[in-house]
Amino acid sequence: MRRTRLLIFALAAMVIVGGGALIGFGMKDDSGGGGGGLLPSSLTFGDDPKPTASPTPTGPSPEELAAAERAARARKLDAALKKYAASAPEFSVAVLDKKTGQQYSYRGKERYDTASIVKAQILACMLLQAQDAGRKPTSGEMSLAKPMIRLSDNNATTSLFQHLGGRSAVSRCNARIGLTRTVVNTAWGLTKTTVNDQLKLLSALVDKDGPLNAQSRRTAFTLMSTVDETQDWGIPSVAKAGETATVKNGWDTRTADGGLWAINTIGRVTSDDTDVSIAVLSHNNQSMPAGIKLVEKVAKLTRQYLKY
Repeated sequence: MRRTRLLIFALAAMVIVGGGALIGFGMKDDSGGGGGGLLPSSLTFGDDPKPTASPTPTGPSPEELAAAERAARARKLDAALKKYAASAPEFSVAVLDKKTGQQYSYRGKERYDTASIVKAQILACMLLQAQDAGRKPTSGEMSLAKPMIRLSDNNATTSLFQHLGGRSAVSRCNARIGLTRTVVNTAWGLTKTTVNDQLKLLSALVDKDGPLNAQSRRTAFTLMSTVDETQDWGIPSVAKAGETATVKNGWDTRTADGGLWAINTIGRVTSDDTDVSIAVLSHNNQSMPAGIKLVEKVAKLTRQYLKY
C-alpha cells in the first residue's frame, strides 16, 4: 500500500512539473515581456475560431468577357475598313451574327441604289401576299420568281413586280418587314436602301417569329441557295467548306453615274456553328469585276476580324 502511494505521488509531481514547463513556454508574449501571454496559435485548443482566407474578388462573367472581345474585334474591323475605304469606291457593310446576337455596321444608314438585290424584297412580298390569301404561290408566280432569283431575270422581275401591285404593294410589304429606310421606285432597280435594312430583310426571310411562315421561308432559302453559277459571287466567297450560302446580287451601270457601277451583295452563311447575315452595298466602281472584287474583299474583312 505504501509503495502504491509513493508511485501516485511521483506521477503527480511529474504532471505538475510538465504542466509548469508547458505553461512557462506559453508565457512569452509578442512584446517580449513575461507573464500573461497566450499560447501560440499552433498550440491552441478547443473551439477557438480558425482564421479564414480573404474572399477572392469576383471578376467579369464569361458573358461580359465575350462581349468585350466582340467589341474589340469590331473596333479593329472599323480601322481596317476605314483604311481600305481611303483608296476604294464608296461602300457600306452590315453583319448580323445570330449565334452571338452581335450586329455590326459600317456606314449602315447610307442609302444606295439596290439594283437587282431588290428582287429579294419582291420575293418576300410575293410570299406574304400568298400567305395573306391563305394559299401557296401560284405556278405562274413561281415561274417568275425562280428566274428572278436564280438568273436575276429582269423581264420576270418586271412582270412579278406589276402582278403584285407595283411600288405601293412592295412598299406595304417592306413596312411589315420593318424596312424603315428603303424607298421603292417604280423603276424597281432604282429603289434606295441601306445595309441595315437589308439585314432586316434577310432576317425576315428566315426568322421563325417573323412574318413569313415555314413554307415561305423554305421557298426563299431554296431559291437563294441555288442561284446560277454565274450569280454565285459576293457572299458565297466567304463561306468555308461545309457551310451553306444564300445570295442575291445586284449590279447596274447608268449614264447618270458616268458609266460607273453599283455592285451589291446580300446573303447568309450557315452551318451547325455559323448563322450570319451579310449585306455589302457599293457604287462608283470602275467596272463590274472591280466592284465584285470590292464587295468580296469587304465581306471577307468582316469574317477576318469578327471571327464568325
